[in-house]
Amino acid sequence: MVEAPSKGGARTPLVLVPGLLCDERLWRYQADSLIRLADPQIASVIKGASVAEMSRAVLGAAPERFALAGLSMGGYVAWEILRVAPARVARLALLDTSARADTPEQTAARRKLIKLAQDGRFDEVPRKLLPMLIHPDRLDDAELTSEVLDMAESVGPEAFVSQEEAIIERPDSREGLKNIACPTLVLCGREDTVTPLRLHEEMASLIPNARLRVVEGCGHLSTLERPEEVSAALRDWLAMM
Repeated sequence: MVEAPSKGGARTPLVLVPGLLCDERLWRYQADSLIRLADPQIASVIKGASVAEMSRAVLGAAPERFALAGLSMGGYVAWEILRVAPARVARLALLDTSARADTPEQTAARRKLIKLAQDGRFDEVPRKLLPMLIHPDRLDDAELTSEVLDMAESVGPEAFVSQEEAIIERPDSREGLKNIACPTLVLCGREDTVTPLRLHEEMASLIPNARLRVVEGCGHLSTLERPEEVSAALRDWLAMM
């Protein structure tokens, strides 16, 4: 277990994994606000045709032992990291994600978005997703919505298709939850409709000694919507024994 930072200023290596159509901006506020406690590194998941390939890339760039936080698809990558290299993960934070595999309905919806991207209509994809990604009260927040759309544009259609295919093919991870022994935070926005609260309650109930945090007035992209609350929860998590 990585201990809480000492008075001498030791910092916890921290790997932050973005979600679908997101880049380092998803975690920018947390990386900045946790700098005194942690040595943050924001992983890239732009390349990779499967969560296994993404996890290998993350592990290849990560310290030998580190705290791991993933949001949405970043959580799916985290599950794979725990499958192949559990001893390297000292702490685990799962934000707005799920341990379940895709349902047929979810896969069908993803296939429709993939077709849009492949038909040269990728610009429509993030705009269709936006109402599901953030709280309804924030849809008129120009700064927030612009950042979400800008991240999607930066990721681009080719990477988006690969990410969606990886998500579709991901396995169900619930069976392994009982084996997680490191300090674990499970966090989600109260109004997350992509990965609802009930899925986080399920994960928290299956992971030994996990702590569940619910962020009020928040949708799926909690790190951007409620950065202060999420950073406070991560700060507490980094101090968990």
